Amino acid sequence: MTYPLQLEEIHGQQPGPHLLITGGVHGDEFEPMAAIRRLMVLLREKQIRGRVTLVPVVNEPAYRLGHRTAEDGLDLARTCPGRADGSITEQIADALSRLIRTADLYIDLHTGGNHLRVLPLVGYMLHPDERVLNGSRKIARAFGLPIIWGTDSSLNGRSMSVARDAKVPAVYAEYQGGGSFDPAGVDAYVRGCINVMAEFGMLDEPLRKNVEPLIVEDNRPGSGHMQVNHPAPCEGFFQSAVTLGQRVEKDELLGTVTDVLGRSNEEIRAAYAGIVLVLHTYPRIEKDESVAVILPNLK
Repeated sequence: MTYPLQLEEIHGQQPGPHLLITGGVHGDEFEPMAAIRRLMVLLREKQIRGRVTLVPVVNEPAYRLGHRTAEDGLDLARTCPGRADGSITEQIADALSRLIRTADLYIDLHTGGNHLRVLPLVGYMLHPDERVLNGSRKIARAFGLPIIWGTDSSLNGRSMSVARDAKVPAVYAEYQGGGSFDPAGVDAYVRGCINVMAEFGMLDEPLRKNVEPLIVEDNRPGSGHMQVNHPAPCEGFFQSAVTLGQRVEKDELLGTVTDVLGRSNEEIRAAYAGIVLVLHTYPRIEKDESVAVILPNLK
């Protein structure tokens, strides 16, 4: 039996692609949930071509806890394609993966959750199939966020890797986080999804983009794996020495982790130059948790 994802499907009167939009893969990422609910209301009143499937909260058990993960502690974004007879997260991963395989286009909306903040970005895998890669690039450009990041296509366990294997053009988006709720993120996500529908002929709407994006395509092994960048050397109290969006040089101090009495100060320094794309903003940190992700300066 497949886990019953709560979703809404909106069918157009004319043919067109099947667009899947998901949020709440992690239970502490709230702007995507609100944006998708708003899209449901907006799209019911519009004449669309094709079909849109909207899932505001993929990971309901994690959402009920207010945590990134459900009771089994598995990260849904590392568990795909999952198992129908597995733990709760594996079952949800199986249901999500089945849904992704039905789509022609896929958008997965995220934030940094309770512990991280992320500069607004759209990301995709550097797929070896040019058709899929160019489709993902087209979605990313239409979405309209200020940073576009193409990364290693070999990473597994993700919604993006399911789309990769199914050859579905796909992107994920990130917008802030840090335990807050930003209405600007909801607006940006709604506008971005409408833009994509317009770009692919699903809606007769003008594209609304604010800025020319910074585009970085980084095919180094492991690029895009945010949780392993600049790991904390120990558990403790993390104090950042940089701000989100700041440009840093190689070996520049990113922050320190201290013990309870403040007698031990472990430094974390930048492994390479670039822009602070993701920053750990929750002071309590565990060993090996990422303190920062740097978008590299690539020639």
